[in-house]
Amino acid sequence: MGKRILLIGYNFSPEPTGIGKYSGEMIHWLANHGYDCTVITTYPYYPYWKVQEPYYKKRFWYLKEVADFNSGGKITTYRCPMYVPSEPSGKKRMLLDLSFMGSAFFQLLKLAFHKKHDTVITVVPSFQFGILGCFYKAIKKAKAVYHIQDMQIEAAQDLKMITSERLLKKLYKVEDYIFKNSDVISTISEKMVEKISKKAKKGVFLFPNWSDTHFFSPLPNKELLKTNFGFAATDKVVLYSGAIGEKQGLESIIYAADYFKEDQKIKFVICGSGPYKEKLQDLTNSLKLYNVIFFPLQPMEKFNEFLNMADVHLVIQKTKASDLVMPSKLTTILSVGGLALITANPDSGLYGLVSKYNMGVLVNAESQKALNKGLSDALLEGIGIHDNIRQNARQYAETYLDIDTIMSNFQVKVLEG
Repeated sequence: MGKRILLIGYNFSPEPTGIGKYSGEMIHWLANHGYDCTVITTYPYYPYWKVQEPYYKKRFWYLKEVADFNSGGKITTYRCPMYVPSEPSGKKRMLLDLSFMGSAFFQLLKLAFHKKHDTVITVVPSFQFGILGCFYKAIKKAKAVYHIQDMQIEAAQDLKMITSERLLKKLYKVEDYIFKNSDVISTISEKMVEKISKKAKKGVFLFPNWSDTHFFSPLPNKELLKTNFGFAATDKVVLYSGAIGEKQGLESIIYAADYFKEDQKIKFVICGSGPYKEKLQDLTNSLKLYNVIFFPLQPMEKFNEFLNMADVHLVIQKTKASDLVMPSKLTTILSVGGLALITANPDSGLYGLVSKYNMGVLVNAESQKALNKGLSDALLEGIGIHDNIRQNARQYAETYLDIDTIMSNFQVKVLEG
């Protein structure tokens, strides 16, 4: 059995959300099951876009951390310096990627003279990190796993961040090289498996994001939970919790709050951090809204209670995004048996999945009118009116999103297969 794992990616523990959360939990699961894991990463910066304490003063240097586990497993983490823009743009994100690529390569060169890792896993974004995995495979004869969390080139193309056809052609050529030299390609949704398989011209392993269904679970007495977070027991709480970025279309939440502003019992809560948060706050102030409350990221020990407090959870996706992936925030909403209002069009993969299991309220993406109407329906009161959706959500999480089930399958079919 292969016991030594090398992970390369700039998002890792202790980042609380997004890809860093999943990469961190994956490696900790493996270490808890006896694997000797090494990670080449950078200092935690997401979703704040600023290196967090206690690392801030160390961010310009290389740092090594070692953690031993009772299982006999181990995590050795090498944190590499990287440029982190406070206000990320297309060009600044490219600098971010290139700076980590360079610093990680020097660390990888050092590891080339150490004991071999059986498997090297590179995590996208950024897509070009796959080159590092191919390099390690070539010199150490390791199995190369290329795990795609985000179809980065397509996203940059769709958002007009890259408009040069010549540059796009070169990027796809690099990606094709990585595909050909990877032993396993994996991704997080069935729709992405379908799209990547066509590009790579080879099989793609479904390795979905998960939820800790033991920690995140339904709690009774929603009214008491609301008072614990400063709301009235009779308030209706509409919650968005996650990264706050410009590409998501989150201003629609503010416009929805404006639509419902006459009902003083409906409160819109935006929890998280990100480069677009200040703009949402400015929009809230310009509309003179008092029913929008901004919360910082919640500590993990309170997060299950915080999610259980909400009457409706918002999952805001733009049209093309909803075609590819189940958002990571949705996995925890399903785990707590939350009522998710999801923007996704009928031809999208996300719409098909949610509607198949009847585990959320679906409205058309990028339509303010549809969002407002969906919220009106979701906030309807009545004995058990939405209980079936909530029960289906929890059942789906227990069946398909449990971390032990997903990681055991990955262990058997990828690491040991």
